[in-house]
Amino acid sequence: MVLLTETPGVRFTASTFAPQPAEERGLARDEVRLLVGTPDGIDHARFRDLPDHLGAGDVLVVNTSATVAGEVDADLHGTDVVLHVAAALDDGDRVVELRSAPDAARAVLDAQPGDVVRAGGIRLTLAAPWPTGQPSSPTGNGNRLWRARVRGDLEQLLGDRGRPIAYGYLDRRYPLAAYQTVFGARPGSAEMASAGRPFTEALVTRLVASGVVFAPLTLHTGLSSQEAGEAPGPEWFEVPASTARTVNSARAAGGRVVAVGTTATRAIESAVRYGVVVPASGWTSRVITPADPPRVVDGLITGWHDPHASHLLLVEAVAGRRLTQAAYDAAVAHDYLWHEFGDSALLLR
Repeated sequence: MVLLTETPGVRFTASTFAPQPAEERGLARDEVRLLVGTPDGIDHARFRDLPDHLGAGDVLVVNTSATVAGEVDADLHGTDVVLHVAAALDDGDRVVELRSAPDAARAVLDAQPGDVVRAGGIRLTLAAPWPTGQPSSPTGNGNRLWRARVRGDLEQLLGDRGRPIAYGYLDRRYPLAAYQTVFGARPGSAEMASAGRPFTEALVTRLVASGVVFAPLTLHTGLSSQEAGEAPGPEWFEVPASTARTVNSARAAGGRVVAVGTTATRAIESAVRYGVVVPASGWTSRVITPADPPRVVDGLITGWHDPHASHLLLVEAVAGRRLTQAAYDAAVAHDYLWHEFGDSALLLR
């Protein structure tokens, strides 16, 4: 449990973190709990009940990014650290974060530009805070994310020794397969696009048979352990022409556009021009908040986010403050599980 805290809009006490995947708790992926929130009220179901809450002509926007091994043990100034590796930038530098060993429970914030991190035979020189060149910790207590210059074959090291990025609330390490979704086809995400995890092939088939349309896109996720007040950094995305046509046609016909996760929301909203979706790709810095709300997304399938997380502002922007607050109050009261292996919500404004 954590103490009562707040975003600019929503107040709640975070519930229990899921310490392992659903399969380790004796459940199929689509048997995790599903809270369904609409302006008419809150219902409690299982994720496999999703077809009961969507209809023919609705569109599910899904992220096809697959998770890569982005964590490896390393050394900084003779001290053991855990190195988290995210995006490869256009000039070959990498975005990295240093975490405490052995379980990556907290960020290491006392590194300085020019420091060298060693992992295997690889050297990473911390060049500058990322993405702005200014410290990324809004508390002023040091810097969390770095642009790093790499000497050596980092991809080979991650392939040989890397593991999925994980944090201290898990009960043990889990294999990379536990961090993949049924939609994952394009490796590149530092952390799982976890809203898609409860989908199974059987559930996708049932949804398609009921007339729900799937619209795929890609957004390769960065490092998600933002501190309070820290916005998500730029992420690479691609919205294909077929997905743009699908979403635009559904909206014109009165169908709902439901994004599977904050990543899918960020990607599709990054491709909106003059009220319609267009094919687009590149780095997006779009941050969706109640002050800069979505333009095409009507609903959201999501996990449960920490009270300080910027993702929570995106949820509030899609669902509205009142519904978001009601959903989180109900989730806490009914002991829903938090984080990437936890329970889910369907929020329809």
